[in-house]
Amino acid sequence: MKFYTGLLSSTILAGLTVLPAAAQTAPAEAPAATAQATAPADSSDGDIVVTGLRESLRSAISVKRKANAVVDVITSEAIGKFPDRNVAESLSHIPGVSIDRRFGEGEKVAILGTDPALNRMLLDGHALASADWGGNDNDPSSRTFNYSLLAPELVERLEVYKSPEPRVEEGSLGGTVIVRTRRPLDTPANSIFASGGYTYNDRSDKGNIRGSGLYSWKNKSDTFGFLVAATYDKQSLTRAGVEFFGYDNVAPNANGTYSSPFVNRAADGTLSLKSPGATINGGTISDLYKAASPFGINYAYFQQTRERKSVSGTVQYRPVQNLTLTLNGLHIDGNYNNYSQSMYTIPGAWTGDVLTSATIANGTVTGATFAGAKNQSAQLDTLVRKTKLKTDNINLFADWEGSGGAKIAFAGGWSKATGGRNPEYLFNVQTKLPYSYAFTPNSATVNFVGDPTNAANYFTNPRNNAAQIEGRPVIVNGTQLNGAQIGGQDFSVTTDRDIFGGYDATIPVSFGPFTEVLLGSRVTDHLNRIDGRGINTYLTTSKLGSQLGVTTLATPDGTFSGSGGNGNATQYLNLPEQSVIDILANSINTPLITKVGATTSVKETVAASYLQANFNQGGFRGNIGGRLVYTRDVSNYALTLPTVANPTPAPVPTTSTTDYLKFLPSLNIAYEASQQIIFRGAVAKVISRPRYQDLAASITQNDTTFDAGGGNPDLKPYESVNYELTAEYYPRAGTLLAVELFRREISNYIINIRQQNVTLFNSLTGQLDNRYNVSRPINGGKATVNGALVSGQAEIWGGFGLQANYSYQDSKTSSVDVTGAALNLPYLSKHTVNVIPYFEKGPFQARLSYSYRSSYFRTIGRLGSREMVAPYNQVDLSASFKLNDSITFTANAQNLLDETYLQYNGTPDRPTAFYKNGRTFVGSVSFRM
Repeated sequence: MKFYTGLLSSTILAGLTVLPAAAQTAPAEAPAATAQATAPADSSDGDIVVTGLRESLRSAISVKRKANAVVDVITSEAIGKFPDRNVAESLSHIPGVSIDRRFGEGEKVAILGTDPALNRMLLDGHALASADWGGNDNDPSSRTFNYSLLAPELVERLEVYKSPEPRVEEGSLGGTVIVRTRRPLDTPANSIFASGGYTYNDRSDKGNIRGSGLYSWKNKSDTFGFLVAATYDKQSLTRAGVEFFGYDNVAPNANGTYSSPFVNRAADGTLSLKSPGATINGGTISDLYKAASPFGINYAYFQQTRERKSVSGTVQYRPVQNLTLTLNGLHIDGNYNNYSQSMYTIPGAWTGDVLTSATIANGTVTGATFAGAKNQSAQLDTLVRKTKLKTDNINLFADWEGSGGAKIAFAGGWSKATGGRNPEYLFNVQTKLPYSYAFTPNSATVNFVGDPTNAANYFTNPRNNAAQIEGRPVIVNGTQLNGAQIGGQDFSVTTDRDIFGGYDATIPVSFGPFTEVLLGSRVTDHLNRIDGRGINTYLTTSKLGSQLGVTTLATPDGTFSGSGGNGNATQYLNLPEQSVIDILANSINTPLITKVGATTSVKETVAASYLQANFNQGGFRGNIGGRLVYTRDVSNYALTLPTVANPTPAPVPTTSTTDYLKFLPSLNIAYEASQQIIFRGAVAKVISRPRYQDLAASITQNDTTFDAGGGNPDLKPYESVNYELTAEYYPRAGTLLAVELFRREISNYIINIRQQNVTLFNSLTGQLDNRYNVSRPINGGKATVNGALVSGQAEIWGGFGLQANYSYQDSKTSSVDVTGAALNLPYLSKHTVNVIPYFEKGPFQARLSYSYRSSYFRTIGRLGSREMVAPYNQVDLSASFKLNDSITFTANAQNLLDETYLQYNGTPDRPTAFYKNGRTFVGSVSFRM
């Protein structure tokens, strides 16, 4: 990190030292909470008028400087011109904000070392219902928002509150993102914006068109106006990589023995190979007995179309001078259909008894060869997901302002989002081919003896058993079906609905240092529901892949190139999407049933009131107050408890209710030591509520890896005491140097406990199995986060400018993984760096964005693996040419380094994933007037 720290320091100092210090007009009071218009660019130097990128940066500095809390801001350059194509990408340039690029583009943001699920996004100050597409393993029923759905053309300003004020809705541990949209009465009449462009991804080798438009009108008296906007965007994504399904035998059992998939241990301690005659390289049979090995190695080929259409509108009416009525609405349609094909081996469980050789290094079986399997050596899973994301929102605001500064605002709104898998078609085939594997920290090689692209080398599940679904027998022609399940259709639809109403009032006072008293209340009714339905599909006689009667292909050449995946496993049997659907349709299917065990709902009612006093005296300004919040959760779910007497019981519907009352005090104080220097301090108590899915106790299970997970309806919210301390230096317009220290003292932290050797019914074998590891969330963990941020931006010379920041964050938790090693907080990188040089002169503008983040813990994966993401670099480039006052040509390039997303289990020598998402290139032309 010395290189990155030195680079950052030199770039900031270089920008500042070439600029003479200049006095700046003392800032006005902090803008009101309901202000929608962007603050004007600072022009205190008196003779320079700037536009475009520099104007937007100056405007952001102005808003930050006037704020009474610790706030960072990003503003649009002009109508429809936001700095990035993705709102999350723009947020990642803010000090202390980072994004995860597992699927290429940013979707969720982590703030000051806290999980994205613990930070909220508010649209114009209010919550927006959110649903996801069902393919990201860390997003089920989260409270955060998928920023890839939000068109940047609709955004006027982003505000990131790192320290809360009582008036800001609670629920964030790290920080709250407030997205401000445009208002017609604050926009010039007859404003028109239109753009069209083309997007190309070099890994999918596909391109798509995109476009957007906006029109805003108001009458001459500024009493009535309307604004309408529409956007269309489509991306074709291809991601290829290698995944490891956790590791076997990573720690000894409670009695000191090991559970090696390759070595037997007799009662007297004698060790013997499960496959007699196998050779061991790099160690002895005792070393192999204690060695960890990959539970599964998967060559994953993922394709997705992300098509987003959005329409928004705002109407404002001012019947009298001091009353403004605002009605706005938003509709987003997202098509996130995707197809995932996974060719994987399970070395120990499937082929441990036909091992021919094993290589051990550093306590891990890094290579092995296997003879032909007795049952199966590998499996091809195909998952065709049909996913429609839909978000609708309508809000009504009434803002009244008296002549003496008194204000009262009423607000009410409704939003609803749907998403998930509707349906997901699942089908698999198996093979017995001999194979070998080997891996390093950044590569994997799997070679089959035989042709993995030949359909005749595959067969459907041959294990017939008495078919059941949801604890009920499958009846065909009057008798229970005796067949083998080959797949099915899974419907898992998420509905998220939010209704709110409340008021905010501002009362001018003159009492010592206090200038205003703010108070308000809000009631929110929220429903998060998952509706599960399904169809099981069977055959009574196993078929070869060549007998399925459908078109078969092979994985395209070059799909895994550069990903770290090698061997002939990079090309395997490929089934077109329609082939998967046809195979299932032509087999034996159960009726579509409601899956009671997979259906959950959480109804949450929140009532909150706040009191906030603003003060300003003697160079000190800020606010003090508190927020009183009552929360009530009603969780509906179903429990399935198998026994030997009844191995497949019907799920039992269950309801649980919890509630709690929390008082959340806060203090924000700013001291203007001079016209150029501001010091800030803040302390606050905050909460973040559990994920909705964690509040449902139903169990989901993976019958291949013997992992299962459930929720806990008795969970309480995360709690934290947050501290902020900043120093900000504003030597002249457009220039800022800031240092920020922060601390999060988190209690009631939600951790997962694991129960081993749980007996559940395995649908693949049709039998009870006691090998399941079940994890459930509980309260009880503690964590602290400490960090330091350094940021700066400056207009240097001749149109050149620079933005740069460095973040250091560290945490301690009471959580440990299955080996007993301490866990970091999810998504916390110890080091993050952003360096963004730009040039803007005349009609030409260019910006280069470099970002780096060090390794970070992402989640607990299969078999309790501690999923770490390796350091990640990204370089993006954008350039534009303004042909005239109305027409601008723009080009963007994302991920120019074609970075590999690399994941590992605890240490780099145990990789768990390598992914390639490719580069994205965009060209567009825009029109404004």
